Amino acid sequence: MAAGGRGLIRALHSSPCPAWKRAQSGANGRLKPEYDAVVIGAGHNGLVAAAYLQRLGVNTAVFERRHVIGGAAVTEEIIPGFKFSRASYLLSLLRPQICTDLELKKHGLKLHLRDPYSFTPMLEEGTLNRLPRSLLLGTDMAANQKEISQFSRKDAQAFPRYEEFMKRLVLAIDPLLDAAPVDTAAFQHGSLLQRLRALSTLKPLLKAGCTLGAQLPQYYEVLTAPISKVLDQWFESEPLKATLATDAVIGAMTSPHTPGSGYVLLHHVMGSLEGTQGAWSYVQGGMGALSDAIASSAATCGASIFTEKTVAKVQVNSEGRVQGVTLQDGEEVRSRVVLSCASPQVTFLELTPQEWLPGAFVKRISQLDTQSPVTKINVAVDRLPNFQAAPNAPGDQPQGHHQCSIHLNCEDTLLLHQAFEDAKGGLPSQKPMIELCIPSSLDPTLAPPGCHVVSLFTQYTPYTLAGGKVWNEQEKNTYADKVFDCIEAYAPGFKRSVLARDILTPPDLERIFRLPGGNIFHGAMSLDQLYFARPVPQHSDYRCPVQGLYLCGSGAHPGGGVMGAAGRNAAHVVFRDLKNM
Repeated sequence: MAAGGRGLIRALHSSPCPAWKRAQSGANGRLKPEYDAVVIGAGHNGLVAAAYLQRLGVNTAVFERRHVIGGAAVTEEIIPGFKFSRASYLLSLLRPQICTDLELKKHGLKLHLRDPYSFTPMLEEGTLNRLPRSLLLGTDMAANQKEISQFSRKDAQAFPRYEEFMKRLVLAIDPLLDAAPVDTAAFQHGSLLQRLRALSTLKPLLKAGCTLGAQLPQYYEVLTAPISKVLDQWFESEPLKATLATDAVIGAMTSPHTPGSGYVLLHHVMGSLEGTQGAWSYVQGGMGALSDAIASSAATCGASIFTEKTVAKVQVNSEGRVQGVTLQDGEEVRSRVVLSCASPQVTFLELTPQEWLPGAFVKRISQLDTQSPVTKINVAVDRLPNFQAAPNAPGDQPQGHHQCSIHLNCEDTLLLHQAFEDAKGGLPSQKPMIELCIPSSLDPTLAPPGCHVVSLFTQYTPYTLAGGKVWNEQEKNTYADKVFDCIEAYAPGFKRSVLARDILTPPDLERIFRLPGGNIFHGAMSLDQLYFARPVPQHSDYRCPVQGLYLCGSGAHPGGGVMGAAGRNAAHVVFRDLKNM
């Protein structure tokens, strides 16, 4: 395809025969009429839930509508030889206990930790003696301070204190991720025994309060205030503030000036990989390799995983209890419980018989905020981008800044806010916020020699365009051209290096991955849709109004990101319920 080629040639399986398929090639690879548990959707959370249930002795089947497992954590070949993490593209939040319990390394998971991890080049006029400035951040605090001091010595001194402040908040929040939220319904209507059990769910909250101690008011502000207000209290230099603010708005239809944006930042710094707090990594083979490792762990224990098997309906008996699912081809599969990795909207508004759901519950689900600002662009290139602020080395070998999240149009929080304001009016941002990643800089298995795969996570693009326009190929390419023009300003020659591109607007993300509104979190990560309000109040413990039906995807606590916590937590709730049936 010529440079600047318009599109997707074809999508292929991430592997001709992944380990999970080989593991279940025996009896558990054949569809049976009945299982103990059925999981709708082979997203990473659904696979985690299946792996835990099967290890606990619950005979489990997973039904995936696509030809490939993983949901949004998937690897697909856009053109032969180029393997893309087509939707989600970085790993950090995966709960360490899941890696240990499911023995994911044994099942092929290999990570490439990134250090440095963030690169923000400036658009400045260079001189004979000085290149445009840039901000490069990694795990070396002294090096970070030297980088920040280009813009502010005061900020360089404050940065270690800020990092310690955020680490303490992460330490407090972390235990809340690994259990169901406080069971408020049990406190109100449960038996004495149920109320006593519910008291135990308060322990993580009490522990969090003790961890934060006298600084609780300051931490409360981080969770509720605009991130711009929080960062203004710590720093004065815009390149540093804007770089940090990107983690507060990424994937969210919010501005740095939106109250509550601080929590989204926290959600992106609370990860831990291989003992390194806050580390982000590329998965060797792309994000689909993580899903394959989880599936392999599940299949080795006996779980059955089926692709191209679409669930059309959740079956409910005359007593209002789940009794299985009906597939799109008409086949019925019985089960004692059903777990849905699909979004709350798909689960309750499309798959569940409406007569068994309270009207107020259905109304709340239909009103969930699923606005998405994201357009993901996957690009195959024949050379590394060459940034004016950090020219390529001889031989075009990847350097430290190539392995980072490269932030473009992120020199000033005002730029981020203006990009958001464009989208509020139904227009794609004139200067989109761009997070550019080059996973092939650390994992050469993703592209042919000398070539690279580039992931562009861009915003803000509204789901619905102003003036009656729709996201047709012309509108998609017009926006992508704008993004490429922005990259060209930082890295001249980028556009000439492009071999092909795959443009996924919010409607595309919804259509392909069933992300409601294109939202990568299955719903906004705002305070009114978190913890005991996720997906809605009174139903945050993974259980649903229909007995035997559970939510185990990103629409449940603790929310989106490739974390696996919702799947693991839901599996344990299901197992306890099965023992009491």
